[in-house]
Amino acid sequence: MRFHTTCPHDCPSVCALEVERVDSHTIGKVRGAKAQPYTAGVICAKVSRYAERVHHRDRLLHPLKRVGAKGVGREAFVQIDWDEALDIVADNFRRVANEHGPEAVWPYFYAGTMGLVQRDGIERLRHAMRYSRQKSTICVTLADTGWKAGCGAKRGVDGREIAETDLLIVWGGNPVHTQVNVMHHYAAARQSRGAKLVVVDPYRTATAEKSDLHLMLRPGTDGALACAMIHVMLSEGLADRDYLARYTDFDERAERHFAARTPEWASRITGLDAREIVDFARWYATTPRSFIRAQHGFSRSRNGAVNMHAVSCLPAVSGAWRHRGGGALYGNTSLPGIDQTTIMGLDVMDRSVRALDQSRIGPVLTNDPADIGDGPPVHAMLVQNTNPVAVAPESARVREGFLREDLFVCVHEQFMTETAAMADIVLPATMFVEHDDIYTASGHTFLQLGRKIIEPPGECRSNHRVLGELAARLGASHRGFAMTELELIDDTLRDSGHGSIDEAFADANWLDCARDFDGMHFLDGFATRDRRFHFRPDWTRYDDCPSDMPLLPDHYDVIDNADDEHPFRMVTAPSRWFLNSSFTECDTSRRHEREPRAKVHPDDLARLGVADGESVHLGNRRGIVTIACQAFDGVQPGVVIVESVWPNRDFAGGIGINTLVSADAAPPNGGAVFHDTAVWIRPAA
Repeated sequence: MRFHTTCPHDCPSVCALEVERVDSHTIGKVRGAKAQPYTAGVICAKVSRYAERVHHRDRLLHPLKRVGAKGVGREAFVQIDWDEALDIVADNFRRVANEHGPEAVWPYFYAGTMGLVQRDGIERLRHAMRYSRQKSTICVTLADTGWKAGCGAKRGVDGREIAETDLLIVWGGNPVHTQVNVMHHYAAARQSRGAKLVVVDPYRTATAEKSDLHLMLRPGTDGALACAMIHVMLSEGLADRDYLARYTDFDERAERHFAARTPEWASRITGLDAREIVDFARWYATTPRSFIRAQHGFSRSRNGAVNMHAVSCLPAVSGAWRHRGGGALYGNTSLPGIDQTTIMGLDVMDRSVRALDQSRIGPVLTNDPADIGDGPPVHAMLVQNTNPVAVAPESARVREGFLREDLFVCVHEQFMTETAAMADIVLPATMFVEHDDIYTASGHTFLQLGRKIIEPPGECRSNHRVLGELAARLGASHRGFAMTELELIDDTLRDSGHGSIDEAFADANWLDCARDFDGMHFLDGFATRDRRFHFRPDWTRYDDCPSDMPLLPDHYDVIDNADDEHPFRMVTAPSRWFLNSSFTECDTSRRHEREPRAKVHPDDLARLGVADGESVHLGNRRGIVTIACQAFDGVQPGVVIVESVWPNRDFAGGIGINTLVSADAAPPNGGAVFHDTAVWIRPAA
């Protein structure tokens, strides 16, 4: 039998799925749901093989207690029963709160699942117990901040309109690897309309290989390219002046500003030829149905918010918002209007409780005064849905923090990750086919249900169940803990104006929350106070806004620039067969990815005296990583690309790539800077 559900991974996609159930404990083939018009039956190869992950030999099946050294692995643990495990966790949380105050406990999570109940329910326990809050910055904060600076809300054109465009611009993303649905809808546009594809990215990705034009700029220089494009449109009479006057705050000051942002100026910054910039700007401006798919990659830089805002200005200058198949999309998460008060316990949240930056977990756990402030060090953690020892910036410092003997850690996980290996208690977690949940998406307009399909293996329990059992032991009071998953979903849907589960999903496993054409294209006004698009963002609304933030779109030169000591700029991009540290345990994914590799321009390797395939050291003041190099002419000289988040154990000495990435909080609102790293390269021999 086939059952409808929803993929829990990758917020732009959140694909609608059809899952074959072999029996009450076994799934078979996983397919894209053909009836859902965004997924349209197309899913990525790794999810189509999800049975390999659900039924993996190394899956955690029972609660474990560590009796050996931290970080060793499965052999350092013994099996215990659930009551003992939860009692130990609750006792330690109480002990820490009594000795140091409740802020010494830090529940920590992220998006290993995109389901609202299973992902965000940990916030309810946090708020009910007054544990330290979490500022979630590791993925979308910079991009969100930049997009909202102009448009006012996280929404844009319906992704299905890609099938009706004449020119698709994939800016800072690689959908062949990370969002195959974009390519499916683009293929329809190419077949029916002869649509063209442009990719703006620092390296020749699998998507760029399929493009009609690839603008291979230097990392962190996207704002300069966008400004120069605007210069060309304004100076050559290609701007939609009527649109600018009716829908934006564009004025004489902006006019003068862009007059100085010439293609020659941008060429010096981006490394692109000035003529290439001019030609691209003309092509874009003279194609009314031009669709910018702005993705997260180019925002993961110290100037990422400014870059995203600059790119969001382009359809306001060209007037592409007016046209079907035109405009831009970064994310549509706000469309369903979900009220998560009960899921997250927002009704008992106390904003006076300190908030610790998720991306700065290394400095937090090593007691940096700038991070923990006047409060106590973190002495206890519950970690769900994430693997910070591998995926967080400055991972060597993260590891140092987890090695503290005075830190009690409980990890609720599906596999013995490197973070789980640091825990005192490890609890086995369900996967998406083994629990109920509800999902929003960034890349499309559907609210989707994910129903339980099979029984969990062994003693695996869902996040929601574990949180409820801990709450009972800790005396945490909130009505959400007493609800089942489906009751919580039903309550949330009603609070959000969608009716009950049966009403919202009466016709299908998904509910389309798209607005009409004018709403999706902001022709009824942007989501700003004056209903206009803002070329002049109000960065000062954020507490951490520095005084030098540009008042108009610009190249904000605060990146980790290459210098004599660190002559290379490194980008840690996603791979095709892994998703951060998920799927790294799957044999199929590992066979395809083979090994960690640094893609380096052949001219750079020649200067270094290194042959293709030889090992090199990548380094900066944060550490040294040993990795095989790959001669690759799909980057500018001076740029190095390392794809995926391989487990640290796959690198020599167990030192993974995120050791080199800074935990700096990017302005004006924080955010991780994974693609903004200066390094040196030396032969390993």
